[in-house]
Amino acid sequence: MIDSSHLRAALLAIAEAVSAHAEELTALDAAIGDGDHGANMKRGFDAVAADIDTICAKPLAEALKAVGTKLVMTIGGASGPLYGTLFLTLGKELAVNPEAYVVAYRKAVEAVAARGKSGINQKTLLDVLYPVADALEAGKPKSDVVAVARAAVAGTKDRKAIRGRASFLGDRSIGHIDPGARSSLLLIEAAAGVLP
Repeated sequence: MIDSSHLRAALLAIAEAVSAHAEELTALDAAIGDGDHGANMKRGFDAVAADIDTICAKPLAEALKAVGTKLVMTIGGASGPLYGTLFLTLGKELAVNPEAYVVAYRKAVEAVAARGKSGINQKTLLDVLYPVADALEAGKPKSDVVAVARAAVAGTKDRKAIRGRASFLGDRSIGHIDPGARSSLLLIEAAAGVLP
């Protein structure tokens, strides 16, 4: 059972990880995007951390929705709606079935795919989110789920971008790690480190 103390720890760990890797995310995005992913993600999760008491005073489902709303409002760019959708859908699904975490995560990933009109193997954050959903559904331990996510990020390097700003580069997008995939890994690693 995930409670507010777990959520608080996870959100603060995510904010810390994003802040620590903001320059790396910016450098990755500068190579194949518009170079603002690190700053945008940091702004969004800094805003979540700043409002952590108010967010974590809510029941889990409502707290996750509050995180999603905050991210949509503060991250900006394409990532705000995508990460916002991830958390908003997690909250919406857990409001219906409070302990069906794996089912909620799968539905949240599908909602991100629908929002971005994208799918797996298109050099986006979904290249990480989908394999993680598969690993969770297979009942893999947290260490294996994180390993799957890390391998998925590495796999974006030799992939041509089909969706997102990087797709404008065509074959020139090959040879670069996708910044959205990398930031997704940061969230997964941070959450895995503190959630039960």
